[in-house]
Amino acid sequence: MPARPIHTLDVFTHEALAGNPLAVVHDASGLDTAAMQRIAGEFNLSETVFILPETTAGHRADIRIFTPGAELPFAGHPTVGTAVLLASLDGLAPGAETAFTLGEKAGPVPCRVRRDADGLFTATFVAPRKPRDLGPAPDPAQLAGVLGLEARDIGFDQHRPSRYGAPVSFCYVPVKTREAMNRIRVDTRWFAETFAAIGDDHPAIFAYTRETMDPAAGFHARMFAPGLGIAEDPATGSAAAGFAGVLAAFEGLADGQHGLVIEQGFAMGRPSRIHLGVTLSAGAAETITIGGGAVIVTEGRLLL
Repeated sequence: MPARPIHTLDVFTHEALAGNPLAVVHDASGLDTAAMQRIAGEFNLSETVFILPETTAGHRADIRIFTPGAELPFAGHPTVGTAVLLASLDGLAPGAETAFTLGEKAGPVPCRVRRDADGLFTATFVAPRKPRDLGPAPDPAQLAGVLGLEARDIGFDQHRPSRYGAPVSFCYVPVKTREAMNRIRVDTRWFAETFAAIGDDHPAIFAYTRETMDPAAGFHARMFAPGLGIAEDPATGSAAAGFAGVLAAFEGLADGQHGLVIEQGFAMGRPSRIHLGVTLSAGAAETITIGGGAVIVTEGRLLL
């Protein structure tokens, strides 16, 4: 019976048992798509990474990413976690930095990993796609119902519900207060029906507010994707990439470089911090970087 090395990590944090858990399966030789999907369901984490046995020239590794319900072309916390894991296994020394490329279905993803003097790892990557406007979002009153809120809870400043993909698609729902964010209770049946009406087969909602727990954070967020097997996600880097489109549309930012922290996962007891960088040109997001810490939590063998 083959024994494949596996690791789990907590991502977008420097503390174990916080952030977003990730499983990584090394050497996915002999595993077809159906087997990978079943293994991801067995781990039942937001995402599971499979490192492919053959690597494209110039890539440190090629990977596939699965939620418990579907494969994704790209995702943020699997990219950060895999980059940190590989740098750690490569023996990156405290105070050092390394750079390499991960191959994902959405395209090559340049990554940079540093290890500080205390041994803590942080990875930053360049998102493989720019945010793309996916068209109108459902009516605010409908979205309020999906989230168990009132219509008056939706929207603040210039922000209104929108849909972007970079490349994973999300419906971005601005919520006035953190108190309302804490009241969210997702109606999964209405969730599916609301998005089916606009032809979105894999809907996910990224709810956000300007009221934060940490004064240093720019936004407080929660993410829900029941159709992908994710009741709630502690930290969603792919949503942060699309959120660059939200910032460009509603924040009135000048061209140039901008950076902020998105806090997520607090309602789940899994506090996470996503560092989002965006370079705007002619009012549009041109380059997006996502970064955060990761901690290796377990290692073992998969007997499949």
